[in-house]
Order: sequence, then C-alpha cells, then structure tokens
Amino acid sequence: MIWDERNVRHEHLLNVAKQMMTAARTAPKGKGVDIIETVTVTEKEIELLSKEMKSMYAKNGLKFFLRDADNILSAEAIVLIGTREQSQGLNCGHCGYPTCISRAEGVPCALNSIDVGIAVGSACAMAADLRVDTRVMFSAGLAAQQLQWLPNCKMVMAIPLSASSKNPFFDRKPKEEKK
Repeated sequence: MIWDERNVRHEHLLNVAKQMMTAARTAPKGKGVDIIETVTVTEKEIELLSKEMKSMYAKNGLKFFLRDADNILSAEAIVLIGTREQSQGLNCGHCGYPTCISRAEGVPCALNSIDVGIAVGSACAMAADLRVDTRVMFSAGLAAQQLQWLPNCKMVMAIPLSASSKNPFFDRKPKEEKK
C-alpha cells in the first residue's frame, strides 16, 4: 500500500486537533478545578465562524476581524478552548478586587484567565510537536463565544490548524475594506 501525504493530511489534522483538546484538558488548573471546555470545528462551521467575524467587523470596525475572517478559511480545523467563569475563592486580589465577593459582575476570576492561557499553550505545544501550523486568535474565539459554541464560557480562544507548505496564519497583510 502507498499513502500519499496529500490524501491523509486532513485525517491527520483531525487527529492532531483531538490530541490538542486532550492537551488542553490535562493542562494544570488553578486549585485543580477543571472549568475548561474545548471543541473542534471544521468545514461549514469554519465558514459560519468567518461570517460571524465579518458581522462583528461591521459593528466594531476593527479591521483585524475582517483579515482574520478571511484567514481562518485556510484552516482545515479550528480548536476552540474556553473557560467557564467560576470564582476560586482565594481572595488573592489578582483580578483587581481585594476579595472574590467584592469582584464586580463581569470581571473574570484571574485564575480562570490563567487556566485558559495554560490550556491554549499546552494545545499549541502539542500541535508544534506534531509539526502542524497554528495561530492563537482571540478574534475567532470571541466570535465562537458569541455563537455560543462553548456554552457558559466567558473567555474563548481559537486555534486554527493547517498543514501546508507555508503557515497561512503568519505574514498576513492588513485587510482593506472593500469600497
């Protein structure tokens, strides 16, 4: 049997995405409390995510949403990693408030933010170990959050995946608005 890499690349990328989700799950968590959620989207969901990002650009005017919306169409899969909001009850003040109970509505627990960052780092390290190109995109993560693909998650990051001759997620030119 002869396997041409071009014929097995997509299957390989999906397996890498699964391993990245596992890496995110097994990443260290503050106080050992696991509030990380992770999914992978492909095909039509990537197109839907791109459309949501373009809609967000129309509302916020931030050009990188438009650039990233086109850029994710080069991905074969996108790993989404988010965290549910849950105070860890340490009264550490890292969020800017002296106690957890005094924290204002909508201000995330700093440990939740740190946990999602560590999970993203672990997932990207796994992709790098397996020689798959990635880029962390908070723009696509925010769009996924608005689409509620990770229910109850307050902070979502997106990691598009590619296995091509050149990483399509770097050396990107700013997107100009079409007139």
